[in-house]
Amino acid sequence: MLTELVKPGDKIEVQAVEGAILGGKAGDKKIYTSQVYDVLDDERLEIMMPMDGTKLILLPVDGEYQFCFYTRKGLYQCFIRVVERYKDNNVYILLCELTSPIGKYQRREYYRFACSLPIRTRELLDEEIEALKELKYHMWVGIPLTKGNIVDISGGGIRFVSPVKYTEGTQIAINFSLNMHGKEEAYELVGKILKSRSNEVRKGEYEHRVKFTLISNIQREEIIRYIFEEERKSRRRIANVGDL
Repeated sequence: MLTELVKPGDKIEVQAVEGAILGGKAGDKKIYTSQVYDVLDDERLEIMMPMDGTKLILLPVDGEYQFCFYTRKGLYQCFIRVVERYKDNNVYILLCELTSPIGKYQRREYYRFACSLPIRTRELLDEEIEALKELKYHMWVGIPLTKGNIVDISGGGIRFVSPVKYTEGTQIAINFSLNMHGKEEAYELVGKILKSRSNEVRKGEYEHRVKFTLISNIQREEIIRYIFEEERKSRRRIANVGDL
């Protein structure tokens, strides 16, 4: 929880995510430093506006950024959105809200969210794999995909079950949809089979763990935000049941 991990005065590193502008031209990935001004609740906090030397960096409202917090319990990270800018006691403040869960700072690991989502997959053709190596990938249309079910998802990959047994190391095409704010968003990605085993519960099906190998930063961040929203809905449902 944000209130348990982050305290006023903690140092923050701020970096723009894909498509955001942070005091410069689009695509600028410069990291700025700031510090926590106040933690309002588990989803909102105030930070001091970042500085670049003596220059105040006016992060735009609705801009999205990745925060790395230097806390007493170690490094933590999350994605945030700037909600409002104002001045308090001659201090320039940014009101921010989390758009992803806060988690331990681990560059290569992502929080895995248990779910049940339909998916369609197939092994890539040799021609598609060659095009992928040259960064000219385009998935061939008209080739049937096999239905399966995602059992957990993260910003880094998925675990799914399917009647098809894939060999570890195989590159596969992945199609699924996520409900984002009442609208179905379709994702066509590429992944690599890391682990594959027989499903112990359902005979004739196989469980596969997959790492995304072709995914944009925007798509990854959308998946992380989806997970955060679903977790928040789940917490609210539990809280409502507890109030009955």
